[in-house]
Amino acid sequence: MNKTVELVNLWGAFEEKHPEATLEDFFRHSLASRPKSEPRPEPGGKLIPNLDGKLIILLRRIGKFHIAYSNMGLAATELSQMEEFGILVTIYNEGNPIKSEAIFNNIMELSSGSNMLMRMKKKGLVTEYADPGDKRVKRLKVTPKGEQTLMAAKDIVLKVAEMMVHDLCDEDKRLCIQLLKPIDRRFSGMYQKQKNKSFEDIYKENMQK
Repeated sequence: MNKTVELVNLWGAFEEKHPEATLEDFFRHSLASRPKSEPRPEPGGKLIPNLDGKLIILLRRIGKFHIAYSNMGLAATELSQMEEFGILVTIYNEGNPIKSEAIFNNIMELSSGSNMLMRMKKKGLVTEYADPGDKRVKRLKVTPKGEQTLMAAKDIVLKVAEMMVHDLCDEDKRLCIQLLKPIDRRFSGMYQKQKNKSFEDIYKENMQK
């Protein structure tokens, strides 16, 4: 195949998956996609992750560093952990959401999320009230103290984010977001629906898509 035609075809396939991508994104992605020789398994029966495993391990390790540093910074506020900040942001942005929505939006179990909200209510950061249209439904609201805490915590969380990705240029950050966002979007729509299924059923359902 003519190299020009091959290049156009590659760009067409990339643009179809990432319609908002630039040519710079395409070339960066092409370089990152070049096949590299995989290291041979180490002797001694060690468990060596495959390519999928390496990516997930990398994301998990970065996530753990982020949580650890964020919690260090939040120690100076009324919040004790990053999950509390996430719930407070959800309540603030959604505007009096249903209790379960605020919890599930942060990928938490209902019981642990409810316990966290109980602690936050005791600190005076959020209030809970019955929905005017349905007394069985509980809605949440950020208190003035909670909003003040949220704004102080936001500055800390942004500093942590800046520190974590300090070595990446803006274009690399955009490319990372572009490549990983479809994964988040896909599982955000499925996770709650699959919680009560067996892992094997979940695996089969996901691999068919």
